[in-house]
Amino acid sequence: MHQRLTIILTIVGILGLLVLLNTVTYVKEQKVNDSEFTANRSSYHAGPTGTRAFYDLLSESGYKVMRWREGTERLLGSPGEKVTTFVVIGGLQVPFTKNETKSLLRWVRMGGQLVLIDRDPAVELFPKSGNWIIAAHQLDSPSFDLDATDQKQMTNKVIPLQPIQPTLLTQEIQEVLPSRFAARMKVVASFPAKSEHDEDDISGAEEVDDQPLNSPAPVIHIADRDGALLVDYSYGKGKITVLGDPYLVANNGIRLKDNLQLGINVVSRISGLIAFDEYHQGKGVSQNEFANYFAGTPVLAIGAQILILILFLIWTQSRRFARPLPLPQVDRRSTLEFVASMAELQERSRAFDLAVENIYARTRRVLARYAGVDYNSSRSEVASRVAMRSTLDAHSLETLMRQCEEMINGVPTTSRQALDLVRRLREVERALGLRMRARDARQAAENI
Repeated sequence: MHQRLTIILTIVGILGLLVLLNTVTYVKEQKVNDSEFTANRSSYHAGPTGTRAFYDLLSESGYKVMRWREGTERLLGSPGEKVTTFVVIGGLQVPFTKNETKSLLRWVRMGGQLVLIDRDPAVELFPKSGNWIIAAHQLDSPSFDLDATDQKQMTNKVIPLQPIQPTLLTQEIQEVLPSRFAARMKVVASFPAKSEHDEDDISGAEEVDDQPLNSPAPVIHIADRDGALLVDYSYGKGKITVLGDPYLVANNGIRLKDNLQLGINVVSRISGLIAFDEYHQGKGVSQNEFANYFAGTPVLAIGAQILILILFLIWTQSRRFARPLPLPQVDRRSTLEFVASMAELQERSRAFDLAVENIYARTRRVLARYAGVDYNSSRSEVASRVAMRSTLDAHSLETLMRQCEEMINGVPTTSRQALDLVRRLREVERALGLRMRARDARQAAENI
């Protein structure tokens, strides 16, 4: 009995220690800097590229808003009966399937309003408007070192746009300020031969109350010489509105000029419930609401550890004491053998960009440390700081960094060009006295 009591007390002590350790060492997930490459347009996201501020402001201003976390097929059922406006803000984490697209467009034809806010919206989500084709094209692409929180970088050389005509979508708007990456829409007249195949591609659904697919020409509300920023047109009994830049309603751009008022006008033209698409932002309804409730807390980790401990105790009770153990196997391979193997694989596969990336990433990290700036600082800032503390030329160093990043991002290259970039990187290291290769060789020798 005394032995069992000791075991019980030991288990209780271990459980208490696990709870204490999880509570003390628990930290929130480290926040990563938002990037225009991987922008998170979810209304749950409070970062620069998110749309939480827009959603919360609509909610606190009295507008009926909700987060739609199911497939668009549900719009045709009872859950979608009260929804009048469906807002899709890209880019999406989960693409629309063919059935979802058909259901969404059928819902629009029955009288719903679809709002697309994206620089590269999926073409199947805004079909032809009668004999008019709408095509979106992006004027510029984000650079590798772009800071999404920097208004000057996001709107460099951008001229505010004014409405070209008074409409419901442009009321109380003097001018708006999109980002320099905003898309423009071209509205082109087209009169193709009509075929059964074309009709199937337009919607894939039956006519709704005998409403024809043909509609008047799209209405351009805001535009410049590059094209239209805001366009809408009728589709059956409903409306489709296309806005070419999420920056106008994102947390980092909604406060500029009349961007907020434009966002409100676009989503609230029809009174009723406004549904923000979170399903295709990767926020679909989870089947396990219990796990959802405790997500982000140490409770789930504590429960998993307790379960593992119980299973371990059950397993050890079913095994004899001092079970036989296999002989240790000593790995006689050196670290240099692994490096040589990787180099040979990269050479055979002609993955010169990967080889340059491995070297450039370490060099850029050391250069940032040498310059006394953050790793995510721009090339120009790193190069200028390094030049101030050394004899290197800032322009030449920035050019070298740009060429390396272009090769890493997929610019066609040859082995000769890759070797030349690596040689120049090593020359920079020697000029600054970084001696990275000597340090790597010493670390490899110590691990043998």
